[in-house]
Amino acid sequence: MKKALRNTVGIGLVVGGVILAVFAGWRYAGTASTAGASADIIAQGRQIYADQCAACHGAELEGQPDWRSPLPSGRLPAPPHDASGHTWHHPDDVLFRIVKEGTAAVVGGGYESDMPGFADVLSDSEIRAVLDYIKSTWPERERRYQERVSEAN
Repeated sequence: MKKALRNTVGIGLVVGGVILAVFAGWRYAGTASTAGASADIIAQGRQIYADQCAACHGAELEGQPDWRSPLPSGRLPAPPHDASGHTWHHPDDVLFRIVKEGTAAVVGGGYESDMPGFADVLSDSEIRAVLDYIKSTWPERERRYQERVSEAN
């Protein structure tokens, strides 16, 4: 009896794990996870970043100086997208929306930001490529943390 119960529970855990894995893969298929990003996609993202993002966020993803201190306008400077910044603290869907809609639209509540939305400039796949590129530069620890945050979201 105990063996049959143990086998039933074991099979249930395996089936549940498979279902969870399939669901998680389906749910996050439209986000910017680098797990399936090819070298070509990352190279495309690197070029788009250079063309559209580097002027504010830095050619090496370093952000603007003193990015945590408000400018005279009250707005914050462009943060770094390397491991020294906070980009990796945000889930994929939030990062995607920030690039597409702009920070103020995502934060709401009258928040003001110099970060514009790129919906009229970049396609969804181009936004994902930029995020794939940024994420590809992070150390393993930051990538794993960001993956867990995205999965939990």
